[in-house]
Amino acid sequence: MAAKVFESIGKLGLGLAVVGGVVNSALYNVDAGHRAVIFDRFRGVQDVVVGEGTHFLIPWVQKPIIFDCRSRPRNVPVITGSKDLQNVNITLRILFRPVTAQLPRIFTSIGEDYDERVLPSITTEILKSVVARFDAGELITQRELVSRQVSEDLTERAATFGLILDDVSLTHLTFGKEFTEAVEMKQVAQQEAERARFIVEKAEQQKKAAVISAEGDSKAAELIANSLATAGDGLIELRKLEAAEDIAYQLSRSRNITYLPSGQSVLLQLPQ
Repeated sequence: MAAKVFESIGKLGLGLAVVGGVVNSALYNVDAGHRAVIFDRFRGVQDVVVGEGTHFLIPWVQKPIIFDCRSRPRNVPVITGSKDLQNVNITLRILFRPVTAQLPRIFTSIGEDYDERVLPSITTEILKSVVARFDAGELITQRELVSRQVSEDLTERAATFGLILDDVSLTHLTFGKEFTEAVEMKQVAQQEAERARFIVEKAEQQKKAAVISAEGDSKAAELIANSLATAGDGLIELRKLEAAEDIAYQLSRSRNITYLPSGQSVLLQLPQ
């Protein structure tokens, strides 16, 4: 009797396991920010896009293909040429996501790795087209205009493949070695020219200052000569007396000063 009971329990457990496996294979989950496309073995890719949550499917007959519909970043480096034939290294950073309603078409015509197949090719095409319109100098001074033009053209081109570009920006822009060296040499030459111009201007200012100083000395000498012609040598004698008085005052304040009176041969030691 007990053996029959255990046998019944075993069959029941086996049946539940089989049923559980079938039910589990008929369920699938779509995470947040994702969408699913159903591939049917008999009818092909379905046009219906499945949203987030848990859903049923026919085991073995149907298969879900999950797409990430959140914005994802991608860097695309491109080497191209400017309008004046300078080599330009550009890196473009793109935030992209697929158009949800077009996921069946994207999966059918491009595949799950649509970003690998589409973005590098169209980015290279657009960048070469836009950069070729500008000189090397304009790429630096008008970088915002270049970035905006690239963004507009690339957004329009990506839309034909069912892609939305949330942001397009130039993160890296450099030129070839020869152009960089030429720019550095030009900067050095401009600095040397500015330095030479400063030296010339300084010499001219010094020359003007010397001329003005000489004119002032000449005018002063002229005024002194006129004064002497008018008033005689009295002013000169007065200046001599003032100078002698000043010298005597300075000597009297100095130590160990020996004074020898005129007409005497005796040295007198002045008090300190």
